[in-house]
Amino acid sequence: MTHVIYKVVRHEDGWAYQAQGVFSETFATHAEALDAARRAAAEQRVPGHTEAIEYEDANGRWHTETAPGRDRPETEVEDSS
Repeated sequence: MTHVIYKVVRHEDGWAYQAQGVFSETFATHAEALDAARRAAAEQRVPGHTEAIEYEDANGRWHTETAPGRDRPETEVEDSS
């Protein structure tokens, strides 16, 4: 199972959360960034519907797979303050 960590960090002139190398928008306060990280982490755990997905790989080949809606990552929030 995938494990995603949301880290609350200083970013630009405020605070943001970072997950898998990607920053969120910048928030004015640490509390706002922490709240947003907690919401994002909770939303990632919500199961969805099983669906067929199609995607193109780096070599230009198309693939079709089934994405199970219950295959959700474990998440946690780390606070760097």
